[in-house]
Amino acid sequence: MSLQAITRPPAQRQARAVRLGPRSVAALALVSAVGVAGFGWPFLAPPGSRIGAHAQDAPWLFAGVLVLLVAVVAAAISESGLGPKAVAMLGVLAATGAALRPIGAGTAGIEPMFFLMVLSGRVLGPGFGFVLGSVTMFASALLTGGVGPWLPFQMLAMGWFAMGAGLLPGPDRLRGRAELAMLAGYGFLAAFAYGTVMNMAGWPFMSALASNVAFDPHAPVAANLARFVAYCLATSLGWDLGRAVVTVVLTLTLGPAVLRALRRATRRAAFETPVTFDAAGK
Repeated sequence: MSLQAITRPPAQRQARAVRLGPRSVAALALVSAVGVAGFGWPFLAPPGSRIGAHAQDAPWLFAGVLVLLVAVVAAAISESGLGPKAVAMLGVLAATGAALRPIGAGTAGIEPMFFLMVLSGRVLGPGFGFVLGSVTMFASALLTGGVGPWLPFQMLAMGWFAMGAGLLPGPDRLRGRAELAMLAGYGFLAAFAYGTVMNMAGWPFMSALASNVAFDPHAPVAANLARFVAYCLATSLGWDLGRAVVTVVLTLTLGPAVLRALRRATRRAAFETPVTFDAAGK
């Protein structure tokens, strides 16, 4: 009796995103909930609470998020059943993104890694995008020596950034200029969102500057929200705008070639293509 593998020709395969199982989705929801609490505690805690009173200790407390995030990412990879080809692609993309990050170091807004995260999340899906964004930021921190209490927040924010691209509509149908326009628009808005979220990681600890835009643990939520908006406008608007423009330009110019390469690699890897066997003859 012989066995014959029944597979579709590579040219007929469609690039499919890596899908995560229910436990991985629950794990991502858990780490995201912890991240929201970690970023948003100044608005979640009531005025005069013990959290606000011990604000100076918060960076070290939230540094523990790094350990939780790494553990959840490892569990997500394991539970999803990613094969060696998918893990290899994750490593290649993470290394590429980590290598791109230092290019714009010290120059406002020149951060080419963001456009790669947008395109990778689009092709490979939200789950893979979250893992890729987190791993890329971790690898780039090791490469540039940027390891510190802020790293867990960067990993979470970049994971959300790439995951959002995977949640955009029409992953199997939308192509061409319409898709590029959508990705460019997402990259523009998400670049500002990333900068705003990362401002939350440092803004509550600026009280020593005695500034009228610093976090006041005794002020109501509305007053602190107004202070935070003023802080973002005064400190990071120019950087966020540069990041957004660079992401749009690279997406529109390099996007078609990168999308084709990612989809070709995904089809060849055939992460979720089942191989069936049919008994033929005796």
